[in-house]
Amino acid sequence: MTKEEFDKINVFGLGEPNTNYSQYFIGNSYLNPLVVDNESKLSLYNVTFEPSCRNNWHIHHASSGGGQILVCTAGEGWYQEEGKEKVSLTPGKIIKIPANVKHWHGAKKDSWFSHIAIEVPGEDTSNEWCEPVTDDIYNNL
Repeated sequence: MTKEEFDKINVFGLGEPNTNYSQYFIGNSYLNPLVVDNESKLSLYNVTFEPSCRNNWHIHHASSGGGQILVCTAGEGWYQEEGKEKVSLTPGKIIKIPANVKHWHGAKKDSWFSHIAIEVPGEDTSNEWCEPVTDDIYNNL
C-alpha cells in the first residue's frame, strides 16, 4: 500500500513524527493524540507505522487493571506476544493486551499501518521498553 493510498483511508490522520519514543522503534512512526484525560488517566492515540516499522518488545505493567487495547483502523500490521504465534492486523481487528504481557506490534513489510492505542487505566501502571524485534524475527513472519 502506497502512502497516497494509505492517506485516503487513515481517517484519524498521520499526526506528528513520534520523536519522543523513536529509540523504541525500528523505522518511522507517527503519533496523533485523540484523547488525553489526565484526571481519568484515559488516553487514546492514533499511532501510524511506515512499512516495516515496528516497536520494541514492551510490557504495560500494572498491579491491577492496566494493559492496552489496539483498534486497527487502516493498512496491515502484525502483533505478537512473547512465546505465541503472530496475529495479522487489519482494519476492524481489536487486540486486548493484558497487563504484564511482553509483546510488540507494527506494520507489515509492504503496508502502512495505523491503530488507535488505548491505555487501560489501572493501579501502579508503567511501561517497560525491552529489546528490539530483530530482523530475523520480523523477516520470518
